[in-house]
Amino acid sequence: MTLRLPQSLQGRLALGLGVSLTLLWLIAALATGTILRHEINELSDSVLAETGQRLLPLAVLDIIDRDQEGLSQDIARLRQHDELFTYLVRDDQGRVLIRSHAARDADFPPFQAVGFAQTTTHRVYYDSALQGGVTIAVAEPLAHRAEMTQDALMTLALPLLVLIPASLALVLLIVRRSLRPVRGFSASLASRGGGNLTALPDDAAFPTEIAPIAAAVNALMGRIQRTLDAERSFAANAAHELRTPVAAALAQTQRLIAETAAGPGRKRAEDIEASLKRLHRLAEKLMQLARAEGGRMRLAQAADIRAILQMVVQDARRTSATAITLTQPASPVLSDIDPDALAILARNLIENALKHGRGEVSVSLSASASLRVRNAAPPVPAEALSALTARFQRGNSSADGTGLGLAIVQAIADGAEARLQLLSPAPGQDDGFEAVVDLQP
Repeated sequence: MTLRLPQSLQGRLALGLGVSLTLLWLIAALATGTILRHEINELSDSVLAETGQRLLPLAVLDIIDRDQEGLSQDIARLRQHDELFTYLVRDDQGRVLIRSHAARDADFPPFQAVGFAQTTTHRVYYDSALQGGVTIAVAEPLAHRAEMTQDALMTLALPLLVLIPASLALVLLIVRRSLRPVRGFSASLASRGGGNLTALPDDAAFPTEIAPIAAAVNALMGRIQRTLDAERSFAANAAHELRTPVAAALAQTQRLIAETAAGPGRKRAEDIEASLKRLHRLAEKLMQLARAEGGRMRLAQAADIRAILQMVVQDARRTSATAITLTQPASPVLSDIDPDALAILARNLIENALKHGRGEVSVSLSASASLRVRNAAPPVPAEALSALTARFQRGNSSADGTGLGLAIVQAIADGAEARLQLLSPAPGQDDGFEAVVDLQP
């Protein structure tokens, strides 16, 4: 199992700083504990030596004043207490002359030299007087030192149990606050629709590290906007300029057909008429596409869109022999989408259903402003379905079309921040095609 780093910059910074800070705290605590243990040992050794050096002269005086030589004396305790330091005073023959009340002979090895010695249970300090005639051994249990060290380390560690989580929380808070402009920058970009190429806020609103990126993004969007404007202008102007000569040529061709008798000449004139009609439709679609990509898709105020859809369906019924049914709520359906954009969107969906489907076309509008256009048709493969909104993409259909209808619908949906779904087979059926546009942004 491999450890994966967080994908977000905030997560990586918080994790890296948190782990680093925790390691530094632990290293500092370990170093402090080591130093503290050493200091406690030094202090305890100093106390042992100081105790032995203070007690030995007193013990010598006491022994000299005794009437009987070699007599062992136990020091009586004045009150009940724990004796952490015990001691023995011996003569040069190893006989115990003075002992503290809790001292045990087994804890005091024989005198070897002045200084410190250590058994498995005690730390012992030895000293001598009268040229080695009297020796003293002062012992401290190792368990007592371990307990002091443990208490000191616990006193050091307990604050860390609070400081480390508090430090991690503080690191996370600082990272979140520091990266707030980055999140705002990301959200500003993510919330834009595909056609929103307006400049980001002024560079002063961003930190020094983000300002160059914002400036570069603004420059890039400016170049894209100019390119798209030039493309739309060319498409709209070309389509507009083509309409008049194409209409004139079409009128002349239709007059020629009327004046020409049946035969090869009339057949060629009819072929020209069909080509001119296709060119005329293409010019109209290009103008619609330019309108969809460059126009304003939302208005300041919402209005009932049922009348617009009713008008588009009635217009389609006049030019098509295929039945078209319309289902709408009885109550108003409010949306702030531009009426012209809605009419172009609905007209293209209905025309697409009439050209590439078979049988009746069903158009429905829900109370939540969801527009559905359904027609009977063979199922469209999933890989082909996602490509139908590309320009001049006609799928596997042999119907006469420009391949721009669904591209125009997608452009309007993107500009209005609406959602377009193409479904095949239609929901609840084995075949069919359904286009769904949620008109609310």
